Amino acid sequence: MSTPAEETCLVRQGEELDVPRLSAFLLDHIATLSGELEVLQFPHGHSNLTYLIRSGSEEWVLRRPPFGNQVKSAHDMGREYRVLSGLSLVFSPAPRPLVYCEDESVLGAPFYVMERRRGLILRRDWPPELPRSPELLREMCGSLIDALADLHEINPRDAGLADFGKPDGYVGRQIEGWTKRYRAAQTDEVPEMEAAAEWLAAQLPAESGASLIHNDFKFDNVAFDPQNPRQVSTILDWEMATIGDPLMDLGTTLGYWVEASEIAQLSASFVGPTWLPGALTREELVDRYAARRGLASCNMRYYYVFGLFKIAVIVQQIYARFARGSTGDPRFATLNSCVRQMARQATRAIAE
Repeated sequence: MSTPAEETCLVRQGEELDVPRLSAFLLDHIATLSGELEVLQFPHGHSNLTYLIRSGSEEWVLRRPPFGNQVKSAHDMGREYRVLSGLSLVFSPAPRPLVYCEDESVLGAPFYVMERRRGLILRRDWPPELPRSPELLREMCGSLIDALADLHEINPRDAGLADFGKPDGYVGRQIEGWTKRYRAAQTDEVPEMEAAAEWLAAQLPAESGASLIHNDFKFDNVAFDPQNPRQVSTILDWEMATIGDPLMDLGTTLGYWVEASEIAQLSASFVGPTWLPGALTREELVDRYAARRGLASCNMRYYYVFGLFKIAVIVQQIYARFARGSTGDPRFATLNSCVRQMARQATRAIAE
């Protein structure tokens, strides 16, 4: 799952795993496990925790919920394990899971272990190991959105996931659910968040269809092939996957997509190199997605506002854990500014 730019680090204080208990569990479930277990941590990410597990020459990846988590449904390891178990059989970017543990006496929370895949993950700054090429970035943006469109074309039955979600009424439930999550995690008064929630509830569109959706699809949740960086090779972080309206999934991707002209307004909010020369605009992203799926162009304003609101709620939930003392991770101390920026962007999108 990494290249030299995505190396592991020592496990952060307060996020250590009980290595003896983990080793005893894995000895019963992974035949190639041998020798002492080494545990390192992937340093990025603000939600579920991701660790590198090494034994001899073998390596795996372990995923568990964050410490201090109060939102069980947002960190459902069994759900993530199930979707990958089926999807990895029919969709090559989905990594193969190996074992799931729901016994909380092992690590204090459910977790699962999957194969390790190495790849290039892009964040907001261009990686030094790649040539600075607008043409390359444009192709990478295209590959990213093609992968999302291809996921939406998969028949859930082919992955054994026909009953994985409840697509009827999906949009309405999402607006209601994310609004409730925001109120439960709220620490500050942000009038723009309230206004966005009211607008989304009042402007509900008709369902556009039902597909397998990722629900957090963005640059730092995909890895590109190190040998062919123009091609997405792996999609990560499937804990929010379900069956639902694919345009809501696309809206989340648009919510993360900060264009060059928006850097000042969204300085704390972007997660990929979408602001660099060569990157597709949100409009170009939508057009390419529609062409890939054979759809007529559609008005994405509603879904973009939803994406901004939803991401702001996710960030607020993380900030609330810090503000309430459930985590001391210093990366979370200023996330409330990100919430405000995204809420203001939602206000601008509604007005436009």
